[in-house]
Amino acid sequence: MEEIKKQNGLNGRQFALWMTALVLGGILGTLGIGRLNDFFNFIASVYTRLFQFAAVPTIALAVTTTLAQLGARKNTGRIFLHTILYTLLTTAAAALAGLLLFSIIKPGNLPADVIQKGSTGVPENLGTLSYYSHILSVVPNNILAPFSSGNVLSILLVAVATGLVLAMKKESENIQILLKGILGMQEVLFALIKGLVWTLPLGITAFSAQLSAQVSTGFIIGSLGRYAAVVLGGNLIQFFLILPLFLLIRGIHPVKVFRCMLPAVLMALFTKSSAATLPVTVESAENNLKARKEVARFVLPICCTINMNGCAAFILVTSLFVMQNGGWTLNASTVTLWFFISIVSAIGNAGVPMGCYFLTLSLMSGIQAPIGILGIILPIYTIIDMIETAENVWSDSCVCAMVDKTFASETASSAKI
Repeated sequence: MEEIKKQNGLNGRQFALWMTALVLGGILGTLGIGRLNDFFNFIASVYTRLFQFAAVPTIALAVTTTLAQLGARKNTGRIFLHTILYTLLTTAAAALAGLLLFSIIKPGNLPADVIQKGSTGVPENLGTLSYYSHILSVVPNNILAPFSSGNVLSILLVAVATGLVLAMKKESENIQILLKGILGMQEVLFALIKGLVWTLPLGITAFSAQLSAQVSTGFIIGSLGRYAAVVLGGNLIQFFLILPLFLLIRGIHPVKVFRCMLPAVLMALFTKSSAATLPVTVESAENNLKARKEVARFVLPICCTINMNGCAAFILVTSLFVMQNGGWTLNASTVTLWFFISIVSAIGNAGVPMGCYFLTLSLMSGIQAPIGILGIILPIYTIIDMIETAENVWSDSCVCAMVDKTFASETASSAKI
């Protein structure tokens, strides 16, 4: 009991510190002091780079060591299957929430000349990308390419393959030595991550000031009210209603999970990258949420790659909006088809800034839809991307909590038998 009280008190102090940093940064950012804004931009860039640096080995080492240690045990398959199940359920729920809001709010069509002007805002050469190119980029052609490019899906593919080989060859003395070395590297990595998380309030202050300065200077302004209301509204419903409902159904207290995972959610909000946030997500899950290491280090790297709730909603709503403006008839069969396309596409999307935007652009260019609308959306996508990424990481946290609860229940049942 004393340990629990100590843990809750620690989380309370952390919460107060993070909120203070958030508010302080927001106030300082509105002052309009050039040198101060430059300083905060520098600090924000440093934190982003450090966590991006830590993200690559976190994915590789966490998945590799977990698979190597669990191997072909029945628990491995169960953890993976429950992860996929909860991922599919939460992603489908997010897409459905966006679809329902789209049907209720009914964003109208934009003038043709506005769409034409928006074409100039679409990043060059991205309109010609195919989804096959996106899939092909996952398959590495040399061992260093995934790590040098930060390709999350490629890294996950290599890590899974390596972990399974280590598990199958575990009896070899050389493999045992190699595995001990990898585990040692992982211990060093997580010690470094703890240090970064300890200084996170400084990063939160810088990120908050950076965003506040952008908003106060009119950098982030949008005129697509109904469309933005659908996308952001769907994300907020998923964040505050649907995901907590999933936790409640599994007998887990949503507020407790949110407080424990708050550092990761805040980090995701400002970095706009679930992959870069992964080190904080894993550290928060293990130390605050007290999730089992074999669960957190296996589930979260997978989730940051495939569990894209916000992306599914964005792809579906934006695709329907673009197609509607292009003259497509949005009948039941078309909407149903794109509902499933959005889920599959979100699962295959990379957890990097603007990943959903580029993927949606690729899908729309593939059906010759008016991609100029993506250029109009671009100025307001910064806010959308922030909310989406925070939702994605919150969903990852919920999936981890639910899988850990399931794993604990099954372990207890096996012990009784």
